Amino acid sequence: MAHSSSYYSATAQGLREHPTLVGSERADVCVIGGGFTGLSTALNLAERGFDVVLLEAERIGYGASGRCGGLIGSGQRKDVLETERMFGFDTSKRLWDLAEAAKAEIRDRVAKHSIDCDLQKGQLVGVHKKRYRGWASALSEALADRYQYPDTHALDADATRAMVATDCFLEGFFDSGAATFHPLNYALGLANACRDAGVKLFDGSRVTGYTHSDPATVTTDAGSITAAFVVLACNGYLQKLEPRIAGKMMPINNFMIATEPLGDERASQLISGRYGIHDTRFVVNYFRLSVDKRLLFGGGENYRRGFPRDIAAFVRPAILKLFPQLDDVAIDYAWGGAVSVTVNRLPHIGRLPPNLFFAQGYSGHGISTANFAGVVMAEAIAGTAERFDAFANLPIRTFPGGTLLRYPGMVLGMLYYALKDRF
Repeated sequence: MAHSSSYYSATAQGLREHPTLVGSERADVCVIGGGFTGLSTALNLAERGFDVVLLEAERIGYGASGRCGGLIGSGQRKDVLETERMFGFDTSKRLWDLAEAAKAEIRDRVAKHSIDCDLQKGQLVGVHKKRYRGWASALSEALADRYQYPDTHALDADATRAMVATDCFLEGFFDSGAATFHPLNYALGLANACRDAGVKLFDGSRVTGYTHSDPATVTTDAGSITAAFVVLACNGYLQKLEPRIAGKMMPINNFMIATEPLGDERASQLISGRYGIHDTRFVVNYFRLSVDKRLLFGGGENYRRGFPRDIAAFVRPAILKLFPQLDDVAIDYAWGGAVSVTVNRLPHIGRLPPNLFFAQGYSGHGISTANFAGVVMAEAIAGTAERFDAFANLPIRTFPGGTLLRYPGMVLGMLYYALKDRF
């Protein structure tokens, strides 16, 4: 059981293997999945005195939590201008406040557990299309006036280019309250905190099924857990484990590279700081500088189980479109992973009878949302469901055709939006 051959795994702090579940055990809660959602749920429950077992099919942090771009954005995947149109101001403000609590949870965990994950401040959104001009100003004004969040400002083309050396951005939106970090090291830090809190962590323990009973019995190839509650924290790796919610989200493969070190001068000429950056494309490009001055760049998706044969070659055109000056730069690492999206790009968090809780469909906004999903699920299991219900009441439609037709429909949709991005 090895982590992906990524920059993150090459620079991981405190990688360790955990035992495989063998035999039968009992617990108050069985958490399925060892990413941000599962680890956060387990830790928050253990701190409340619950006896928790966590089962991971591969290794802790193996999935998107250990492979993603590391950008911690403010708000939800939909900005407040969109959530106001969708739900009205009161619900939009509630979702914003929850997202602020999610960022605070990460900061607090890093400080409380001394997690060495290179936490940095700031995020820049590059506006790539003429018809999006004015969005940055409108959003910044709304956040300051209606959401009491003064930490953003709009940038014109020159100011944006002074921060990021590309001609592709027409305007910019900078959020000093957003952040970036090394995602795998954060996951490993949460795992350490879980162990310290008494959580039993098992690697290589793929769940093959569970009973819809109270208590439930969760089975693996070599063992079982009997628990009062079960938490599904699988996201894009759910596969066929829970058909009742599988059609609400769609797994998508996303890809990243890490260049060779650029050196201080060339790195600062490319990007003026250690903040995260993404653009306004439907298929988003996202990137930042690592602590050793590599460009970490995510771009491109596919909608099947396999990855491209040459991920570096697959991602390189997106890099060169933004940064043609990097045509001579070598790519040292290239990897991919599965995320999941919902139809309306809002998270799918809820419960199924009699005792199963789940969170999935983070739609590219998964670091803070996934981590905070663990907080609200732990609260709900402990008997306080107000914040959990704020998410559970969001309308999440099933993909047309369910799991059978979602991929052909998604491919057609993505082709349409890719053409809109281009033209």
